[in-house]
Amino acid sequence: MFKFDLVDVSLRAESRLTERSQTTIPAAIRDALQLKPGEIIEYSLLSGGKVIISKQNDEQDDPAVLHFLTFLERDMVNNPQHIHSVPVEFWSGLDNLVAGIDVDLDAPLTDD
Repeated sequence: MFKFDLVDVSLRAESRLTERSQTTIPAAIRDALQLKPGEIIEYSLLSGGKVIISKQNDEQDDPAVLHFLTFLERDMVNNPQHIHSVPVEFWSGLDNLVAGIDVDLDAPLTDD
């Protein structure tokens, strides 16, 4: 399970649970997530009883990516000692490697 640092909270809101166990998502949260009627929202329960609500992407998840992310998550939980920050020298080397190369990330891929 991923661990989330809830220190970076930029917006808080609350709502009341009805007798039918329903609630209205507060307008400030709906606006921040750009939620529209009929869209799917996802809830993630964290240890300690915290819940993350997020707008579900319209894109279909790639099963290979999903399996890989599940593997990474399991490895991070089981082996936290393997998690290290990336050395500054690594980023400097990347900057040197791509210096002067312009890439349009919105351009369609070519066969080249």
